[in-house]
Amino acid sequence: MSLLPSCQTLLLESRDGVLFITLNRPECRNAMSLEMVAELRAVLAAVNERRSIRALVLQGAGGHFCAGGDLKDMAGARARGNAAYRELNRAFGALLEEAQKVPQVLVCVLQGAVLGGGFGLACVSDIAIAEHSAQFGMPETSLGLLPAQIAPFVVRRIGLTQARRLALTAARFDGEQARQLGLVHFVENDATALQERLEQQVAQVLRCAPGANAQTKALLLASVDQPLGPLLDQAADDFAQAVGGEEGTEGTLAFVQKRQPSWAG
Repeated sequence: MSLLPSCQTLLLESRDGVLFITLNRPECRNAMSLEMVAELRAVLAAVNERRSIRALVLQGAGGHFCAGGDLKDMAGARARGNAAYRELNRAFGALLEEAQKVPQVLVCVLQGAVLGGGFGLACVSDIAIAEHSAQFGMPETSLGLLPAQIAPFVVRRIGLTQARRLALTAARFDGEQARQLGLVHFVENDATALQERLEQQVAQVLRCAPGANAQTKALLLASVDQPLGPLLDQAADDFAQAVGGEEGTEGTLAFVQKRQPSWAG
C-alpha cells in the first residue's frame, strides 16, 4: 500500500493480491470529478507493473457505483472556454483507455447509479457484477451533451445497434437488461449475493497465473482491431515464451505432480 498514491476521493484496500478501489463521493452518488479521474489514473499507473496485485475491484460507496461526470467541474471550466471543456472530457477518455489496458483483471461491482462515465467504466471491465436494481444509462443527450469519451467503449462492449438506441434515447435500464445486452456478466438480487459472487469470481481469477492473464488480456483486446495474420504470429511468439517461462514451467509441473501451482496456493 505504501507505493500507492494518497487519495481524497478514493478508498484503497489491498488484500490477498486484490486491490479494492472504492469511489468515495457518496454525497453526489460518486460523480466523477476531475480530481477523482486524476486519482484513478494515478492508482492504475502505480499498479501497472505490480504483479503482486492480480485483480482490481472497482466499486462505489453509499450504494451507488457512479452517477457520471461532475457537472460542477463543467461549470468551473466555463470561464476558460472550449479548451477547458476539451481537456476535462479527454482526461476521462484517457482514464477509460488506461483502465481497459491495465494488466490486472478489472472487476466492477455495480449498484445504484451506473450512468454516463460510470457506464463507461463498466464497459472497460473484464468482469461486471450488477445488483438487479442498478440503474444504467447514458443520459448525456438528454442534457444537450454528447457521450463523447464513452461511446467507443460502449460500442465495443454491446455493439453499434444497441449503443445507438441507448445513446439516442437516454434510456434507463436495470441489471437484468444490462445482462441481456452483454454489458454485465452476473446479476444478483441483493448486496449479500453480490458479495458472494464477487468472492467467487476473485477466487477464480486467483487460480490463473498473473503473467498469463496479463498477456491473454492484451491478446484479446488486440484481436478487436489488429490484422489476423500478424496477431497470430505475435501470439505464437508469446506462447513459445510462456511455455518455457517461469509460469509455464511451474504450471505444467504442478499439473503432472497433481498439486496447485504456486500462484494458486
